[in-house]
Amino acid sequence: MTGNRPPSSFPMAADLYGDIVPLPHSTWRDHVPGLVVVAAGTLAAAFISDHYGAPLTLMALLIGLALNFLSADKRLATGTAFASRALLRWGIVLVGVRVTFGQIVALGPVALLAVVAIVALTIGSGILIARRLGFSDAFGTLAGGAVAICGASAALALATTLGERRASQAQLTLVLVVISALSALAMVTYPFVAHWLMMSDLKAGFLLGASIHDVAQALGAGYSYSDGAGQIAAIVKLTRVALLAPVLAVVALFLPRGEAGKGQGVPWFVIGFFVMAGINSTGIVPAFATHAAERAAAGLLAAAVTATAIRSPLSQLLEAGPRPMVIVAGATLVAFALSLAAAVLLIG
Repeated sequence: MTGNRPPSSFPMAADLYGDIVPLPHSTWRDHVPGLVVVAAGTLAAAFISDHYGAPLTLMALLIGLALNFLSADKRLATGTAFASRALLRWGIVLVGVRVTFGQIVALGPVALLAVVAIVALTIGSGILIARRLGFSDAFGTLAGGAVAICGASAALALATTLGERRASQAQLTLVLVVISALSALAMVTYPFVAHWLMMSDLKAGFLLGASIHDVAQALGAGYSYSDGAGQIAAIVKLTRVALLAPVLAVVALFLPRGEAGKGQGVPWFVIGFFVMAGINSTGIVPAFATHAAERAAAGLLAAAVTATAIRSPLSQLLEAGPRPMVIVAGATLVAFALSLAAAVLLIG
């Protein structure tokens, strides 16, 4: 993406599309320090998980948050960015080996329609809250869309579609900061809600996949609940990601002022996920290959979650004014409430 590219100080915790300021040209040596830290954190999480039965992704998140102070060290930026971006994408592709089209079909048209409705209503709530607080519809669309679809990447795509005159870089910065913090918070808290309500894997996976902002956190929350919930969360969350293209088209139609959102299609890792699911559905994949791919996916996702937690700009949240935070938080609560209602009443 080009257009209104934000400055390099923007948080990059959830840069799935690579559209939040690319890092300067680097060599493999520049990746080493950050990757060493991520690997150490992930191995520590794996040790705790193996010895105490704790969910791997949850331990990766907690250790990453404990190492969040390292985000100030610029020597680690290249490696942690690679882990939170590239490893996450390939981990998502390999998650497809755990899924079959039978599981996707089992979700049913009701679940698909529920996801579409949740996305639309969440964006609408962002616009309504923004109006009540004196902000423009464009800012409400930016905040609500980031919550509804895929966090920071959706915010960047929407901002470039809206244009600088409708969504300033200062507003975009606030959305990115708050989204990153709230998504990390949701990953920790939402699974506890699902456990408290004693949800089935299907219901919990739908709740977590339909409500959490960023892909890494949604999958992390799902697999911290159970493997079954993680698989459902992946399907539901990637369905939301795939809705980015039509949402951008609608925004460009009703609020046309930008230039860069035109080429944003379905990302390759979403396509890769469904291709792997299709191959797995044929039954031709040997059991040992499936097992190896599942372990690789678990490791890549844990590393991505560790890196994402390290990079999350939690300290910047305190610097943002309360009113823009209210819009993002309000849309977050709406998304959670709608997802919870759909999971309880419509799913399973």
